[in-house]
This record gives sequence, C-alpha cells and structure tokens, in this order.
Amino acid sequence: MSATNGGSALSLRGVGKRYGRIRALDGLDLEVPAGSVFGLVGPNGAGKTTTFAIACGYLRADTGTVSLLGAGPFDAEQHRGRITALPQDAALGRDLTVAETLTYLGRLQGVPSREIRAEVRRILQLVDLTDRAGDRTRTLSHGMLRRVGIGQAFLGDPELVLLDEPTNGLDPRQAHSIREFIAAQRGTRTIIVSSHNLHEIETVCDHVALIDRGRVVMAGPVSAVTGRNDEVRITLGAGPVPLTEIRAALPDDQVTWDENTRLIKISFLGRPGREAEDVTSAALRVVLGAGARISTVTRGESLESKYLEMPSTPPPLRR
Repeated sequence: MSATNGGSALSLRGVGKRYGRIRALDGLDLEVPAGSVFGLVGPNGAGKTTTFAIACGYLRADTGTVSLLGAGPFDAEQHRGRITALPQDAALGRDLTVAETLTYLGRLQGVPSREIRAEVRRILQLVDLTDRAGDRTRTLSHGMLRRVGIGQAFLGDPELVLLDEPTNGLDPRQAHSIREFIAAQRGTRTIIVSSHNLHEIETVCDHVALIDRGRVVMAGPVSAVTGRNDEVRITLGAGPVPLTEIRAALPDDQVTWDENTRLIKISFLGRPGREAEDVTSAALRVVLGAGARISTVTRGESLESKYLEMPSTPPPLRR
C-alpha cells in the first residue's frame, strides 16, 4: 500500500468557482492531511460536489490554487492510478459482467495486465460480490451497483480516494463492513468521504471539514471539532445536583450547569496531560456519592450538534 510522508494530500487555497451568476465555491481553503480519513460535511448546495469535481480534474477552478499529492492540479499523466473517485451517482456500463467492468476500470487505472485478475478477485472479495462476478451489471440491485462502485475506487494502489456518499443504498451489515474497511486504510492512503450520515463521519473519520456556501466554516481533527478531548457532559435525571461538590473536586476546570437540559458541562481545554477519562471518573464519583441520577455521559458534542450550529439560512441554488 502507499506510504504517506506527511503534509497535505489535497490542498485548496482561495478556490472559487461560478456557474453563471451562481457562486458554488467562494474562496474555499481546505487542507487534507496525508494518510487521514477526512470527512466533508455540509448541506445540499454547500459546494461538496464541486470541490470533488475540481480535485479530480472534472472541473477547472476559476480562482485559487489546487495541489494534489504535492504536485499541483490534476494532471492525467502525472496522477493516473494515484487518485480515484466514487461519484454519488456513478453509472456503470450495463452490458459487461461485474468482473469485466472491474477489469476494464483497473486497466484504465494502470493496473498491470499480469496483476489485473488477482486484483479483481481481491476487490470482489472486499465488496462481497465474488458470487456475482459473472453477472451483468444491469441485473444488479442498487446496493450491489454501489458496492461495485466502491470497489473500483480501490483498484490498484491509489494514494488519494474520494468517496461521495459511499454507503448510500447499502444495508446495515454491508455499510458496517465498508466503514470498517475505510477506517482500516488510515495511514496507508488518504480517503475523503462526503456524506450526510454524520454518525458515519464521526465514527470513520479522524479529520473533518464543515462547509457552507462554498467556504469552510469549521475544520480540524474530529476530536477537536467535537471537543471530545476537551469537555465532559453529564446529563442528570430528577434529583440532587451536586454542583458545588463537583467544582470542589475539579477546582482547575470550568463547571457549568444548564437547568433546562439538566446538563453539567465540565471543560478542561488547555490542560495538557489531562485525559477525559480522569475528569469523567472524578466527576462521577461525586455525582454517585451524592445520590444523583445519571441519564447520559458523553465526551464533547456530537458532530451532528456542531453541524446544526451552522447558519441555517439557505444558500442560493447551485447547479
């Protein structure tokens, strides 16, 4: 598999793209660390598909700079076999079998002829379609076609893989298998996942960018964006609230209480060497000792909560 040498696998700086009077990207700045599994999140029309299209060379940016794998914008000769993509609405030829389709796409990717048969077998096993290798793609269900599309994105040894809604249409077991496979690629290649499934992004990805109206509004490691390593939240049921005792047990941390949600929030941002487990254990000892009733304990906010905090004004329609 491809080694990673640090730096950015994809860098977009000040990238703008218009469709007539519609501004799809508005000075987009995006840095995707090499070797990461990177989530791209945003509402419909935010610019995610346009970002993918520019990264893959399907579209040319009007302004700004694009660099793929440290080698400038997409160049067919230089990036062949190094970058692959799964579009959201990927269409496959209907008259070829599954194995023939993957063989054809593998050759386009530059997989050597002596290796193509074994590579197709590997991909068929990866997406659990070995028993359908001889079936023509026109006979496949939507979920099976999606799995073929995912498989083709991993043919050969790509260094950068772009996946648009990869698990859309898959049943829960298949989606779980694909998520596990994607997560296992961390450190061996860079994968960018665009998805509306925020739980999936939070589970699979180690970095994330939230974009809206063609700009990045928040980006960084998932743990930093969600506050997973900076904040503990304890929701209490009806009964006592030992706020004073918690503050006494955690004198260097910020402890707040929300009466409406019955949420105790403990923030320990900027405390090097302090782990969330230590804070959680200390707080729970006090809460349980006071006889309080605990409903939930979480680290930070969910990615969904962060997403919902984004401005809700609808963006202009984009093609």
